[in-house]
Amino acid sequence: MLSKRCLIVGVLNCTPDSFFDGGRFTAVEEAVVAGLAMVDAGADWIDVGGESTRPGSSPVDAIEEQSRVIPVIAALAARLGDRARLSIDTYTATTASAAIAAGATIVNDISGGLLDPEILRVTAGAGAAMVLGHLRGAPGTMMEAVSFADVVSEVTGELGGRIEVARAVGCTEIWADPGIGFGKRFEHNVALLKNLSTLCGRLGVPVMVGVSRKAFIGQITGKPAGERIFGTAAAVTGAVLAGASAVRVHDVAAMRDAVLVANAISDKMDIA
Repeated sequence: MLSKRCLIVGVLNCTPDSFFDGGRFTAVEEAVVAGLAMVDAGADWIDVGGESTRPGSSPVDAIEEQSRVIPVIAALAARLGDRARLSIDTYTATTASAAIAAGATIVNDISGGLLDPEILRVTAGAGAAMVLGHLRGAPGTMMEAVSFADVVSEVTGELGGRIEVARAVGCTEIWADPGIGFGKRFEHNVALLKNLSTLCGRLGVPVMVGVSRKAFIGQITGKPAGERIFGTAAAVTGAVLAGASAVRVHDVAAMRDAVLVANAISDKMDIA
């Protein structure tokens, strides 16, 4: 059963080149310790990724991607038990299948199944949850030809279409992610956050929002990725108040406080 409160998703990038934490958790034990610490700090699930999808990034072959994430997922699954869920951040069906076999129960695909449609069938067949992200094109080129007439309407409509496809192939637990920063410019990201309550209401599935330390926060504050924690807290709070069911963050301990307060304000807090 899904919690009424907004959940916290801890970002665990097992990559050398992610925009904020690339290279921090490339050794398996380092990544496992970091994941366990996130759960101790309040994460409800850990999102493990083996390929950077920042603008301009290059794709990683499936063998390399899996070598980065599968040992980490397997070790975390063994040590976490039912304390938290594990998701695999991938857009490839083969990596999703291997991650599920290792203990992941959620597949988080930034492309919503567009880059590798088989990922939806793999997820459905395993009975795993599916997070459908909004993305036009591929991560490496997504910022080259950005064009929206009405970003809120278009993202809502395109995600709605992906939800229908996922249901048609048998996915039962479906989440949506508007893809903040993925093929969207500053004004698009701000518009999506301003209108998040509308998007959540129209989609009819729980929505996960990822704003942690992203470029639009830097454009507002004038600060680099390493100094965007307070800007992130503001964006996270806004997302919770607008109806997000989960927020994907790097700084679990700090964002836990922001989410707890926002949950209480929005009557989502699990209190007696």
